[in-house]
Amino acid sequence: MKDGAGQIVMLLMIVVVFYFFMIRPQQKKQKEQKNFRANLAPGDKVVTIGGIHGKILEVSDATVLLNCEGSKIRFAKSAIAQTASDQLEA
Repeated sequence: MKDGAGQIVMLLMIVVVFYFFMIRPQQKKQKEQKNFRANLAPGDKVVTIGGIHGKILEVSDATVLLNCEGSKIRFAKSAIAQTASDQLEA
């Protein structure tokens, strides 16, 4: 009986470690991305997930309009990865 309890405790410890090293950081990152995209504003310089740099001209519920070297392109908000200044620091 003691062996079975020890195995259960080890299994629970593995689950707890997995949670703190894998699941929790991913949830935190998703929350930060959601807040970032909710706070996008015209005039912000951003980079898309495809690497396109541009300046936000207009923000709607699901999309943003970017000015990219004189061209205007509409992207889904989920395609905005980071601000242009964040990429320069990385």
